[in-house]
Amino acid sequence: MATSPSGLPGATGIPELLSFECPRCGGSVEERFYGPCQPCRSALALLGGESGGEVITERFEPRMHVVPNQVATKD
Repeated sequence: MATSPSGLPGATGIPELLSFECPRCGGSVEERFYGPCQPCRSALALLGGESGGEVITERFEPRMHVVPNQVATKD
């Protein structure tokens, strides 16, 4: 009986192929993990599924939404 690195019997560490319908196109596929089929993944990548890029943000500047304390302004 095959064991995985975790010591569980029957688990080889590589998932077996699953048979399911593609959630995007509805076609019957056999993949290792649930999700869109390979043609749908390729089409989604062309639509803008780029890997993450650099995020440009402005420097945080705290705003002063306070009213001066009467004791501090007293002469």
